[in-house]
Amino acid sequence: MKTTYKRSWAEPYKMKMVELLRMTTRAQRLKAIREAGFNTFLLRSEDVYIDLLTDSGTSAMSDHQWAGMMLGDEAYAGSRNFYHLEKSVQDHYGYKYLIPTHQGRGAEHILSKILIRPGDVIPGNMYFTTTRLHQELAGGTFVDVIIEEAHDPQSLHPFKGNVDLDKLEKLIRQHGSERIPYVCIATNVNMAGGQPISMENLRELRALTQKHGIRIIHDMTRVAENAYFIQQREPEFAHTPIREIVKEICSYTDGATMSAKKDALVNIGGFLATNEWDVFEEARNMVVVYEGLHTYGGLAGRDMEAMAIGIKESLDDNHIHARVGQIEYLGHKMEEFEIPVVHPIGGHGIFVDARRFLPHLSQDEFPAQTLAAEVYLDSGVRTMERGIVSAGRKPDGQHYYPKLELVRFTVPRRVYTQAHMDVIAESAAAVLKRRNRIKGLKMVYEPKYLRFFQARFERL
Repeated sequence: MKTTYKRSWAEPYKMKMVELLRMTTRAQRLKAIREAGFNTFLLRSEDVYIDLLTDSGTSAMSDHQWAGMMLGDEAYAGSRNFYHLEKSVQDHYGYKYLIPTHQGRGAEHILSKILIRPGDVIPGNMYFTTTRLHQELAGGTFVDVIIEEAHDPQSLHPFKGNVDLDKLEKLIRQHGSERIPYVCIATNVNMAGGQPISMENLRELRALTQKHGIRIIHDMTRVAENAYFIQQREPEFAHTPIREIVKEICSYTDGATMSAKKDALVNIGGFLATNEWDVFEEARNMVVVYEGLHTYGGLAGRDMEAMAIGIKESLDDNHIHARVGQIEYLGHKMEEFEIPVVHPIGGHGIFVDARRFLPHLSQDEFPAQTLAAEVYLDSGVRTMERGIVSAGRKPDGQHYYPKLELVRFTVPRRVYTQAHMDVIAESAAAVLKRRNRIKGLKMVYEPKYLRFFQARFERL
């Protein structure tokens, strides 16, 4: 049989500076993970070899971004960097009004306080931890309206981030449009494994919400990655540049929250954007209370400048093809080792199905948390849990039991090499070989909110 040869891809950049990594022994890692309560969030970064905890604020900035940092206008009011950022958001995303915040959750906080009233229902294409918490603290209730395929890690549906429009219509009939302040739409749904929403689904969703007079608020943290999958999987967009796809995505929404620490390639920063003057006016007043003046929102001028430049760089086709290409390389490498990963391969990381990896552990034994600790112990590779620990508790105190129990191998942008990807896959394979000897964990400390950040565990 003739083999089809596929040419290799390469990063569209070269190295100008390197950061030396510390190599540790297994004994050192065992001591570190015990002291961290088997929670990878509580590890010291100096004890980590390859850090895949998150792609949030961990990417490498370009020489243009670093040069922009030197042009920071640190005026308390009216910084020129704010106006550059505002224009960048308007030009590339199309939103009219901008409120900078220190990061994405600052924007979620302000938005929730403005739009949500006690008793409101907020539909969304799968929850995200901080988003749902801000909605609940404002008195609202999140309702998942994502398609069922999103909860099946083996489904090959190309757009598992899609909204189930029948679910949404049923919810509108049940509660009335006046109790739904907005539909929350994430592009490249994190908790589903970095899965995209299609342009077709967005258009249909826009038509439905306009019919009922309901806003769409866009969680646009990874919008460029979502645009890549639209370009690859929807024939209409096969020859459309990423920047144009992104702008069309945004055009079907009324506003957005952005953690610029992901797609926009900065180490800190975010914003709330809106097309509604009334929402903007209220947010502009509220940001002064919670973040900083409306022309800096908790950020230094230099950080706003780096963000403005990073937005443009994030929409370059060469960049995004290499970024997702590295994720796909890691995913295919793991598949070669028969590691159970979420399919299709997502945009910002590989999500390993801990239920299939550790089938002898019940969900109450925290299989994803266990697996993350075991991978670190094997190689010093830090990953994170996205399962029952991240899901947290219901208002009545009972655990949420999500269908997906995953370990997220999140790859920072422009940081690691293909050789690092090989080391990561080989480490997961080594843990797989001894999986039958792995015991689960019990939780011995649980904070009130967002427990996955600070919870502590002990081995059973």
